[in-house]
Amino acid sequence: MTMSGLLTPQSRNVKVFIKAFRQTRRARYSSISSQLNIRSFISENTEIAGEQSLTPEIKLRLFTPNCRFWRERPELWPFDDPYWAIYWPGGQALSRYLLDNPAVCRGKTVLDLGSGCGASAIAAKLCGAVHVVANDIDTVAAVATHMNFELNGLEPAVCLSNNMIGSQPEGFDLILLGDMFYEEALATSLHNWLDRCISTQGTKVLIGDPGRAQFDEHGIRRLLRQLAQFELPESVREENYGLTCSSVWCYRPEL
Repeated sequence: MTMSGLLTPQSRNVKVFIKAFRQTRRARYSSISSQLNIRSFISENTEIAGEQSLTPEIKLRLFTPNCRFWRERPELWPFDDPYWAIYWPGGQALSRYLLDNPAVCRGKTVLDLGSGCGASAIAAKLCGAVHVVANDIDTVAAVATHMNFELNGLEPAVCLSNNMIGSQPEGFDLILLGDMFYEEALATSLHNWLDRCISTQGTKVLIGDPGRAQFDEHGIRRLLRQLAQFELPESVREENYGLTCSSVWCYRPEL
């Protein structure tokens, strides 16, 4: 089973699930501090899933109703909100597009920005990217991404936890953004930074989004060209309010 939504969750189950974490002051367990302990915690509290997503060939450790913390008191959760444990529909579309068009990544240096579970980074690596960087400010997401790479028989990607938005552009051939346009301020800062990456490095930018208001109504929308649209699987549709499709867009600031 996969879950869908965005960082402002739109699904019936996930919305309640994330809200519970946000409303509760989370405990911080000193025993869950090392990467090894985090790996063990993720293994014990997620389920290998993905077969009902747009990319059944990619296995991921995700939260499902079978997992303890789907029902457990949120104050027992020791980390930040577990966005990395949900396979958001924009990321699903982006990963599907890459798998269907491997030449987009083959031989390229790729950045998966806001990587979450690392699915798009995995897809890029499966498509022959020579170097993949997964960037998420949640350090637990980096551990989950390493585990998901291993789950798919891949050497772990480079995982960075610093906020790269606004940093000096590096030499990436391709930047991937799945479900990142969930608030106007972030969308604006992304817009400015992506412009710099494109103008100074010639970077190509692909965006996956299911068409939520925060994305469709932002000014950046007029700078995008739609490359593909995918119908969400029935299991994903059932968990969403009115989301039936997810699309991939190419960012073209010259428009």
